[in-house]
Amino acid sequence: MIIPINEVKEYLLSLQNMICETFSLLEKEKFPEDIWQHHQGGGGISRVLTDGSVIEKGGVNFSHILGGDLPPAATEKRPELKGQKFQALGVSAVIHPVNPYVPTSHMNVRFFLAENNVFWFGGGFDLTPYYGFAEDCVLWHEFAKKACEPFGKDVYPTFKKCCDDYFYLKHRQEPRGIGGLFFDDLHEWGFEQCFAFIKNVGKYYLEAYKIILEKRKNISYTQREKDFQKYRRGRYVEFNLLYDRGTLFGLQTGGRTESILMSLPPEVVWKYQWHPDPGSAEAELYDEFLKPRNWV
Repeated sequence: MIIPINEVKEYLLSLQNMICETFSLLEKEKFPEDIWQHHQGGGGISRVLTDGSVIEKGGVNFSHILGGDLPPAATEKRPELKGQKFQALGVSAVIHPVNPYVPTSHMNVRFFLAENNVFWFGGGFDLTPYYGFAEDCVLWHEFAKKACEPFGKDVYPTFKKCCDDYFYLKHRQEPRGIGGLFFDDLHEWGFEQCFAFIKNVGKYYLEAYKIILEKRKNISYTQREKDFQKYRRGRYVEFNLLYDRGTLFGLQTGGRTESILMSLPPEVVWKYQWHPDPGSAEAELYDEFLKPRNWV
């Protein structure tokens, strides 16, 4: 079977459009667009909206990279592919909201094709709240479960645990958020089934986050909540720069730095030895939400 990479590319471009159109309606403003080329071949389309009324910074990037040597971030689990030519396609979305009561969301779906029709898919979505709402966590995981259900009863619990394990800051000994789905090196179902799955991932991410965003975007907040949001954003930065495989892959392949680092929030603070007051809403995030649990 010849892998229909153009079908994957067409879907990813349509997913980028769908995400941008959905959030543009909320902002009544389009995402500015940059088209760029990769030095080894291919390129991408970066769309980053800043200083909106709902979205403080939101990036939705498409890339299609051609390369002559798979980097360490991609060959860690497949050392036999080292040195092979490859194509890598993906869409990544990161939305940092204005309102601290709206969580940050992240979604990524990607496809790798190496020589001899060796392929795999990866990606998932996760949620990073600043102030926790149990009903939002339940909804998020219900949609994650719906995305997985057509592919087997074990898919959701397996990919949920992978997400909990992956988005974990070892040096802080705490999760980044409340998880979702994470998968990598997905190929054993065959191309058609794997491709259908990433379509579900894109669909249910957008549906779930739109509901949460619209529900929380108009909650009143003070400078205290905004300051806590900026502090917690520091954890997001630490994870992406220390552990995130997509960031490492992009930098190792000489990708466009501005696009790779679009996931970083616009304003962040770090405080030395800061801890929330016991019994506060900020402490509740740590005590109740930043602990892996079964939400559905």
